[in-house]
Amino acid sequence: MLADKILSTDELSHQSTEELKQKILQLTASRDAEPIKQKVLFYKNELAPIVEELNRRNPYPRAEDQVPLVQGVWSSVWSTIPYQDIVPGRLREQSYQIFHDNGYYANMARYAPGHKIPFLQKLSSILFAYDLMVLQRYEVRESQWQIQNIEIEQSFRFGAMPLSIEKAEEWFTKVVASRKNKSSQTIDSPQVPSLENLDKSTAKTLKTAFLMVPQFEHLYIDHDFRVVKTQREAKQRPSYTIAVRLE
Repeated sequence: MLADKILSTDELSHQSTEELKQKILQLTASRDAEPIKQKVLFYKNELAPIVEELNRRNPYPRAEDQVPLVQGVWSSVWSTIPYQDIVPGRLREQSYQIFHDNGYYANMARYAPGHKIPFLQKLSSILFAYDLMVLQRYEVRESQWQIQNIEIEQSFRFGAMPLSIEKAEEWFTKVVASRKNKSSQTIDSPQVPSLENLDKSTAKTLKTAFLMVPQFEHLYIDHDFRVVKTQREAKQRPSYTIAVRLE
């Protein structure tokens, strides 16, 4: 069911940038858990015209100017990137994209098995949760964003303490600091993860995604809102992410 009527290109051109951003947030609200195929069609049919209009108004079209803007903590409120939910049970309210000014970037999330099953929800939150971090390097070279996956960190957490922004930042900073003790040859070379805590099928899929080098482009970016296009191979369909700033 459509959340609202689809606006024509002319109608979109007469709306303010803030109205267009709010329109996207309204349309994507509570829809991030839908199947990827459904989300791809949803983007094509409903979001693409709005994103195209925002792209024409992008206040920072140069990748070099986007670097200081992207630094901070973001939440991916809607995305067609499939690997985000390879591991079941992702808690979206405890999922973060964090860019530091040292060129490191982390995608991290908490996973709670059984969190959607009432009788397991309380038990799983009390006993344990699984935190996953994909550590990456970012830079702009020749006016293009360059993203390199470096490492996957995983941890079981006991107790009911949520993965807050503060805890996520602390974990991220600790992992980056620990890399300074490694040799210069390996510090920024991709470290193929073992992922022994995951089942074989999930681990294989995650490793495959990890080893790919994505193309990365901001179709729109300002201080608190981003629309990102990523593509891991030329023949692969692009993915789109809507992100809002948390800090």
